[in-house]
Amino acid sequence: MTTQLPEPKRASRGRRRPRAVLVLLALALASTVTAAAGADASPRASANADSAMIQRIVDKIETPAIPKRDYVVTDFGAVGDGSADARPAIMAAIKRASQDGGGRVILPAGRWFSKGPIHLASRIDLHVSEGATLLFSPAAKDYLPVVRTRWEGTELFGYSPLIYANDVHDVAITGKGVIDGNEQHEFHSWTGKQQGDQLRLRQMGFTGVPVEQRIFGAGTYLRPSAVQFFHATRVLLQDYTIHNSPFWINHLVYTDDAIVRNLVVDSHRANNDGVDVDSSTHVLIEKNTFRTGDDSVVVKSGRDLDGRTIGRPSEYIVVRNNDMGGEDGIALGSEMSGDIRHVYFTDNVLRTGASAIRFKGNLDRGGTVEHIRVRNMTVESFDTFIWFQLNYPGELGGNFPPVYRDIVFSDITVEAAGQVLEVHGPQAAPLRDVLLKDIVVKKADKPFVLENVERLRFDNLMINGDRVDGNLDWK
Repeated sequence: MTTQLPEPKRASRGRRRPRAVLVLLALALASTVTAAAGADASPRASANADSAMIQRIVDKIETPAIPKRDYVVTDFGAVGDGSADARPAIMAAIKRASQDGGGRVILPAGRWFSKGPIHLASRIDLHVSEGATLLFSPAAKDYLPVVRTRWEGTELFGYSPLIYANDVHDVAITGKGVIDGNEQHEFHSWTGKQQGDQLRLRQMGFTGVPVEQRIFGAGTYLRPSAVQFFHATRVLLQDYTIHNSPFWINHLVYTDDAIVRNLVVDSHRANNDGVDVDSSTHVLIEKNTFRTGDDSVVVKSGRDLDGRTIGRPSEYIVVRNNDMGGEDGIALGSEMSGDIRHVYFTDNVLRTGASAIRFKGNLDRGGTVEHIRVRNMTVESFDTFIWFQLNYPGELGGNFPPVYRDIVFSDITVEAAGQVLEVHGPQAAPLRDVLLKDIVVKKADKPFVLENVERLRFDNLMINGDRVDGNLDWK
């Protein structure tokens, strides 16, 4: 079906189109075709350039250099019966290996109970063997004293992650065993108790309270991540299965040169993102299976003034060949105040959920997200295919609109979506330079809802059998 797309009418200054009108516009757009002004001179050249960039990023990532020495935890007194505390033996093995210059700390087949967190050191591979389960204790007090960490993009001293590594290099967690946060964990009950501490921490970050004064220990309710690397170089996470995370699952903070490969991330608690890449560079996430209570893979870079002051972007990231079954598939933000750029999502399968692709921000954030490529994807069924929610009101009265630009979605097949594209950009910083190219949405209830977008381009976007081409500005 081919008709001429009329030039959209401008709203009167100071008036915003109601949502229903936006949907009606979208329904008209979905059955029209226009000539695409300023089309790419060579789409194949652009795709080839992206492929070359992906390969350069992957080739540049350095892997951990860990000596080939084994330290079996049973040699240090550990008993794998699921009830005896194996943590002292595990930590003793890590200490001995570290003193010797590094090696592989092995948990053989068995059920290894850890009464408290495991803290890693440089040149250590924590190897959870096939048939082994590392089970963490359920009492929150076991994860004190506090450690320096980052929680939803703001630094603090809080409860230790279950597995934690601070200021390390050449570190790994490997093996085909299971890491279990414990379905009975006290942390799981804190979701409804955290709001006061959450808002207090955000206010501290927003106003620049020194991190040494942001102490959230006993009597507070901010859940830690399951696995967190904080200031790390050359990290490998490979082959393990993980369940029952208290919060974010695999969290890379200020981490350079990281590979996350062949994990089974099966955890359905609140805020259970599969992998959070947070102010980190040169990261490869590939061949993982995600079944999570929140996003499968998220890229972040800090929150509000705290994130802008630290100013460490997330960049040069490749996410490929993953099976994603989270509530949302992939996401950027909303903690993106330190900038995000050069991120490539390619050749992934997204199963079902709320939003297949979700980019977030609000007026407290600031920060720029640019040069993002999402391509060669298969999407099954989501409520929304692509969702940009960038204009959440600033909770703390900020006026730092986030900037999202230079984003390309290409070569994607979507079986079903309630809505194809929803955009809510800040009036002061509209979403800019977004291209949807060679995309087939076989079934959709609603095409578009658009608010504050400039230079939105469609090139061979098929929705319900109708083709959409053209350029659109919409305020």
